[in-house]
Amino acid sequence: MADIIEINGGVRLSGTVRISGAKNAALPMMMAALLSAEECIFENVPNLEDVGLTLHLLEHLGASTEYTRDRVSIHVPRLLATEASYSLVKALRASFWVLGPLLARGRAARVALPGGDIIGARPVDLHLAALQQMGAEITTKHGVVYATAVNGLRPARVELRFPSVGATHQIMMAASLVPGTSEILGAAREPEVVALAAMLNDMGAEIEGAGTDHIVIRGRSELGGVRIKLIGDRIEAGTYLLAAATTQGQVRVEGVAPDHLGAFLPVLSEMGAQVEVGSDWVSATFAHRPKALQAVTAPFPGLATDLQAPLVAALCFAEGESKIDETVFEGRFAHVAELARMGAQLTVHDRAIVINGVSRLSAAPVEAHDIRAGAAIILAALGAEGISHIHEIQHLRRGYETLERKLQGLGARVGARQTEVDDFLFSGC
Repeated sequence: MADIIEINGGVRLSGTVRISGAKNAALPMMMAALLSAEECIFENVPNLEDVGLTLHLLEHLGASTEYTRDRVSIHVPRLLATEASYSLVKALRASFWVLGPLLARGRAARVALPGGDIIGARPVDLHLAALQQMGAEITTKHGVVYATAVNGLRPARVELRFPSVGATHQIMMAASLVPGTSEILGAAREPEVVALAAMLNDMGAEIEGAGTDHIVIRGRSELGGVRIKLIGDRIEAGTYLLAAATTQGQVRVEGVAPDHLGAFLPVLSEMGAQVEVGSDWVSATFAHRPKALQAVTAPFPGLATDLQAPLVAALCFAEGESKIDETVFEGRFAHVAELARMGAQLTVHDRAIVINGVSRLSAAPVEAHDIRAGAAIILAALGAEGISHIHEIQHLRRGYETLERKLQGLGARVGARQTEVDDFLFSGC
């Protein structure tokens, strides 16, 4: 037996949905708890597979953790291990970010090279080069990074050739526990970077420039505990707003800062949406089919690569030809073949997707190959005629909290159930 999501599409969605805390902020912030011997408390934490995996990793390293509703407590009075094995890292690429905190506090780390979604190369050389500039001795052997800093890390001026969010997280965390002044040039500007900087400041570090490409970190020999509330998940918010596009509906998302969506809001307007914003909410109304457009993914404040697949799904219903250039991850096209199974007309040329919109899609058995590809399929199924079955939904559980319940609140006919594995294999022949 396997769990699937079943969607009876063709219903216009309407209503309000509360957005959960940002997964992409939660993971580095929870890992930053390794930098302190005092308790760190997080609120508005989403109940996701990736959060559970992160807590398991931290417990392995010596943390005591407690997760009640949307509140997480992490306390690491001392490190009991400095190793993150392949079995711990393979399911969650972000686990690699413990390397910096372990080096800064424990002066040694052994971390397997990451796995995670197959959406592109995503090399970690930026992380390793930065930590080497900070005095770490690093070797890689048999898929494992061995790192030591016998005399401790030292401040450094690091220049990134690409604004990597992960590398920016890694350097900020490590530098916060190194007395002296470090700098990151070419830093990532994403809201999740700003959120991590705010947490580290509350713990005693002094970080300036987060949200720009030049971050200055004045580290401390010790960091304290913290109590902090997570920002809303901008990718989840964008996904639900695009549900209005695929169903010609009206969706209001609450619990997210509009400016965290960057270039996505102008994209919604260009698609023909009536967009309204408030201090912590955004609404999108599509009275007609979306309009075709051309867009390019880019680091923040550009169009988020995590919204590329959901946006492609929405443009499958557009009038005319659209084109999306994927400039961040060269392999982020797993959704294309599944959308084609539903009748979408789209092709991939190098790192661009060309979409010829159609008036309707047809339900089909489809598969979620990764988190955002799964979200794209969900959006397409909501607007398609008939009953779609989405398989491999464990990917969706990594990024979308209470997905079915939130969609039901908007009027969708959706639910999860079990089915025989062979059913999908046969229907896909």
